[in-house]
Amino acid sequence: MKKNLKTYAQNTWCPGCGNFGIELAFKEAINELITEEKIKKENIVIVTGIGCHAKIADYLNLNSFYSLHGRVLAPATGIKIANPNLSVIGFAGDGDAYGEGLDHLIFAAKRNINLTMIVHNNRVFALTTGQFTPTSPYGFAGKSTPQGSEEEPFNPLELMLASGATFIARGFSGNPSHLKEIIKEAILHQGFSFIDVLQPCVSFYDTYDFYRQRVYDLKKEGHNYSSWQLALEKIKEWNYLNGEKEKIPIGIFYKIKKNTFEENIFKKINTPRTSPPNLKEILKKHL
Repeated sequence: MKKNLKTYAQNTWCPGCGNFGIELAFKEAINELITEEKIKKENIVIVTGIGCHAKIADYLNLNSFYSLHGRVLAPATGIKIANPNLSVIGFAGDGDAYGEGLDHLIFAAKRNINLTMIVHNNRVFALTTGQFTPTSPYGFAGKSTPQGSEEEPFNPLELMLASGATFIARGFSGNPSHLKEIIKEAILHQGFSFIDVLQPCVSFYDTYDFYRQRVYDLKKEGHNYSSWQLALEKIKEWNYLNGEKEKIPIGIFYKIKKNTFEENIFKKINTPRTSPPNLKEILKKHL
């Protein structure tokens, strides 16, 4: 099955790029889910944006769709509503998802659309050679801020919790086996699944050592991810400012069950969720 996920495309990520860890974790997750007969390969669709992360579509032998910068969740939502049988997974970078695509991210969480969003968060615009992003630390010196950025980063997990996401997690590409388990749970979750992956960029912002010294697994602490308040406390434990004494929790912060966007839509038009909706029927009722 691993061989079946390979393509003819030559990998052009920089040697040591954190994207390799995400690709490995995702391949392992998909391989196990297919082997366990929990999903079907032909029912998987991946959607990517623009940036280094997007090349993952070239390296995976799966149904895929390249979207515009910041627009991953728009076509992903359409694909899921058009055919609810599909397992839809979106990939985006931090500049992609948290910059231009932030409104789509908030509304996908608010609607609780049943798909998975994986953000490759290297905290820098890597494809365009090193500008700061919404999660870059204060003082980040890059191509657009050579004297250091004057902006503080925001916490995307806190934003997703406030927006209504029903599955919120953080992974580290330097620990692909741990990330694999998060991805598996996210894909099987019924609702909007959000994973922020700490993904070092060896060319413009190498954070491998910083993360390895600070990450710890929430699961080993017995974290109760059904509690909104406890999730918020753990999410706020690290504020993306790169403090020397900060610890960085990884794992599942929050997970609850709630009606999905497409379930609510199909109830109103009496269309079974197990089959694609009748588009002519929808147009007659709503136009």
